[in-house]
Amino acid sequence: MRRGEKTQIVLEQLLRRLKEEVPLGRRLSLVYRPGSDSSLSGEVVGDTIYIYEEDSEKAKDTLIHEYFDYVMSIAIEPYRAFANLLIKHLNDEAYRKKEEIVEGIVRFYKRRLRATTS
Repeated sequence: MRRGEKTQIVLEQLLRRLKEEVPLGRRLSLVYRPGSDSSLSGEVVGDTIYIYEEDSEKAKDTLIHEYFDYVMSIAIEPYRAFANLLIKHLNDEAYRKKEEIVEGIVRFYKRRLRATTS
């Protein structure tokens, strides 16, 4: 068995254990691509954890980190969604008020223009 294959098996076992102990990440799957992205140790894309570390111990640490990062993201998602709705509402309100002000200025300017050309 090659070293990468052994690390793959160890990571899959670790992921199963993480899912048993903290089931919030039970939808996650694993892709082990050692050395694929030298700028990252790992990442979660959708419901997949990608591990790029070649060293087995670093790969395990990265898997644990990415798993709990995903779980924490689930926990804060309602706050993120609420904040985004609030921001959208505030942006819509600010746009509406800006448009009212612009229309008022346009009416004022047109009256002034008519008054000076009459």
